[in-house]
Parts: sequence; structure tokens; C-alpha cells
Amino acid sequence: MEKSGCRFNGGHCHTIIEQCEGCQRVQEFSGGKYCISFPDPSVKWRSGVCSMATHVKASNGTQANGKINPLKASKRRGH
Repeated sequence: MEKSGCRFNGGHCHTIIEQCEGCQRVQEFSGGKYCISFPDPSVKWRSGVCSMATHVKASNGTQANGKINPLKASKRRGH
């Protein structure tokens, strides 16, 4: 969505969903609140967290369960 209007799907962007509240990419226009990155924000949230969400802390790739690969751990100790 831009100030000049939406260029998606024949000029029809979708308003944000509840999960988008608080994101820095949300802007309010005359028709409501829209995401400036994605024309249909609900699609980005279907499979989990939106990849462009600024209000959700992303994991940095560390394993949440505390398990590590023993081969990689032994290589790290060697250096």
C-alpha cells in the first residue's frame, strides 16, 4: 500500500490483521490500516510469524531444547 493507492490484485489491498498491531510497517490510510510491505498480511501469518514483523522477536537460530550436535561441539572445542 502506498499513498497513491494499492498496486496489488487490481488495486485491492487487504487491511492488517490482529497479529500486525504494533509493527512499524503498518500505516494508516483513509481506508484503514495497511501493511506497506505486503498487500495481504493474513497470508504472511498463516505459516507462523510474518517474516517482516518488526514487533516480534525472531529466534537467532539457537536450539530451544538445549541440544547440540556432538560432532560440531567437538570441533569447536578443538580450536
